[in-house]
Amino acid sequence: MTGPDACAAAWDPAQYLRFGDERARPFTDLMSRVPATDPRVVVDLGCGEGALTASLARRWPAARVTGVDSSAEMLAAASGHAVPGRVSFVAGDVRDWRPDEPVDVLVTNAVLHWVPGHEELLRRWAGALAPGGRLALQVPGNSGAPTHRLLADLCTSPEWADRLAGAAPPEAPVLSPAGYLGVLEEAGLRAEAWETTYLHVLSGPDPVLGWVRSTVLRPVLAHLDDAAAGELTSAYAAALRAAYPQRPDGTTVLPFRRVFAVGAREGGGPTGSRR
Repeated sequence: MTGPDACAAAWDPAQYLRFGDERARPFTDLMSRVPATDPRVVVDLGCGEGALTASLARRWPAARVTGVDSSAEMLAAASGHAVPGRVSFVAGDVRDWRPDEPVDVLVTNAVLHWVPGHEELLRRWAGALAPGGRLALQVPGNSGAPTHRLLADLCTSPEWADRLAGAAPPEAPVLSPAGYLGVLEEAGLRAEAWETTYLHVLSGPDPVLGWVRSTVLRPVLAHLDDAAAGELTSAYAAALRAAYPQRPDGTTVLPFRRVFAVGAREGGGPTGSRR
């Protein structure tokens, strides 16, 4: 959900949750491939506003669930989901995180695209798993989509390059499914990987702009004052309307590719939990 990036722009939980159902769907699909039955230690790296983290505690009532995030705004929202002794949220950068004890289920959902070279993180996290433990990840795989390429074109255009060239969305911040499969297998895990393209049906004025405001557009606008941010946003919104035209019923379809991988450490119980 949220992770470190080059800008210190604040995350907006309310804006992020405008499309909460659509953003939750990949997490649900990811966790359906984690069959652990009674994990004791569960960690969500990049927990965001905490609702999905709390769902892990409902699934595994005997687990101690910890959410880690670097955003003070997201952690403030997440505090409402805390349960003493059961669900806690702590401030931390996923790049620096290290567990105090072996982890039974480690989840990182829509975070690693903010972390260049995160293959090494995955290797380290794989080493933190308990016998039978699971590492589950999901990352957006849409860096080649119009949402990102149109914004990159604006950032590198003559009008904006002096201020925004360094903030342009990167072309390939994540690996392919085969890439993640290889990383997890090399780390000693039994792994599977796949991708899904969701077709999100959005409504309202400029819904695709509303979607990206809380993600790829956020760090770009952090480089601009209010007037310049408004000018860039207006140009970007027009480009998005052309790339994602409104349908006759007033809705707009946003295709969104996601990449998933799950790795399991050998040992433990038959379903990947500790006995």
